[in-house]
Amino acid sequence: MQLSATPYEERLTAPRSWWFVSFLVGVSFALILLPFGTLPLLGGLVGGTAAAAVVASSYGSVRIRIVGDSLVAGDAKIPVSALGEAEVLDPEEARAWRTYKADTRAFLLLRAYIPTALRVEVTDPDDPTPYLYLSTREPERLAEALRAARKTAA
Repeated sequence: MQLSATPYEERLTAPRSWWFVSFLVGVSFALILLPFGTLPLLGGLVGGTAAAAVVASSYGSVRIRIVGDSLVAGDAKIPVSALGEAEVLDPEEARAWRTYKADTRAFLLLRAYIPTALRVEVTDPDDPTPYLYLSTREPERLAEALRAARKTAA
């Protein structure tokens, strides 16, 4: 039995500042419940912080991986044979592809707190999606992993 190593895996975790904001949400819940006493105040602090932390954690739990001959980006799974060239986008170019250059048919795995991205052409003629826009902290590494996966799949 051969185990295949994943050549690329990235979790698009939420920035640290979001965890501080989660605590501030808890503080605001505590202040709202202050007139009702100490126990509701503590419940608001703990409950509000926990609820906001769950939201931040779930938003930042999306992954981009290359598994075997497929690219897995969030809920999407695309065979690398259906993908064309990958273009590394610096922060300025990534912003352009998120806004005025964007195609409404494109697949966007967008996280606004990640400034860089990778744009990958979709070459499958049966797929109406023109390209994938993937927010990533390491676009060069992801592009190289896609090229390597395409070579091994061919």
